[in-house]
Amino acid sequence: MAARLKWCLRLISKKKQAQIDFTGSCAQHPGNFNAPTAICKAAVLYVLRCLIAENIPLNNGCFVPIELIVPEKSILNPNYPAAVVAGNVETSQCIVDTLLGALGVVAASQGTCNNFTFGNEHYQYYETICGGSGAGPDFDGASAVHTHMTNTYLTDPEILEWRFPVLLEEFALRKGSGGVGVHRGGDGVVRRIRFLETMVANIISSHRVIPPYGVQGGASGKLGHNWVQRANGTVEELGGCARVEMHPGDVFVIETPGGGGYGMSR
Repeated sequence: MAARLKWCLRLISKKKQAQIDFTGSCAQHPGNFNAPTAICKAAVLYVLRCLIAENIPLNNGCFVPIELIVPEKSILNPNYPAAVVAGNVETSQCIVDTLLGALGVVAASQGTCNNFTFGNEHYQYYETICGGSGAGPDFDGASAVHTHMTNTYLTDPEILEWRFPVLLEEFALRKGSGGVGVHRGGDGVVRRIRFLETMVANIISSHRVIPPYGVQGGASGKLGHNWVQRANGTVEELGGCARVEMHPGDVFVIETPGGGGYGMSR
């Protein structure tokens, strides 16, 4: 499944106050990318707190000078029974990058958790996969990291292969996937998992259609890419969100996005 979701942000700076208006963002989504307003508020607070070089308590008082406008029945303020499972792990990342992009302070990160699950009646596993972070005015982006609204630990290869009937064939930097610029975006990663038993695998990911943006003339990071290499040699291309049955010898391949670059390189 490939989809383009629209984010609109209007930022108005007033005296000691700021209005952040998401009017114009896409309507409530028929899939599961809807984010409750609490997620939107948390993402906005995260960005603003990152920009303040003061040691202040992180509580609701931080929102006193902020007017947040989120239209009802939008993807950021859905009504029941809208599905919201991807709102926390994917849409929250889009909110952060949209706000940082509007401010022009840093390029986009990989902007996704690359949520990967597999299992059957005997096994269940869930992981999120790192990628590139965005470059800034005086620094390159970091490679193979979790950024912004995610910070999870990835299972050690030895533990993964000991507990589950899979082989981790490759986990490496995706060299050259970060956007070029005066400061370069961080690289994503390549992760190849071979299945030794029949299971169902799922992927929920973003930036498979639109790449993470660069700022101030910096280039975008490379798109992520998901596919299955079957044991018989055929290749099955997958979108950003997919559910697929894996058989012994099949390999699930995930290439995560790179971060955007900062500044036009010469």
